[in-house]
Amino acid sequence: MSTLKANRDVCIGAGVCVMTDHAVFDQDEDGIVTLSSADPTVDDAVRGAVASCPSGALSIEE
Repeated sequence: MSTLKANRDVCIGAGVCVMTDHAVFDQDEDGIVTLSSADPTVDDAVRGAVASCPSGALSIEE
C-alpha cells in the first residue's frame, strides 16, 4: 500500500499540487499544503502532483 506524505516545513506554497488534484490537496491560509484526508488514495493524479512539486515537499512511501 502506498502512503502520501506532505512535509509542510518544506512546502513553498506554489499550489501546483492543488492545481493537479484539488480533490486530494488543499492549502491553508498561509498557502501551505494540506491533505483532504489522512490516507488519500495514491493514483496517477497524485503521483503527478508529487512529481511536479517544485519544493519536493510531497512524497510517496511504497
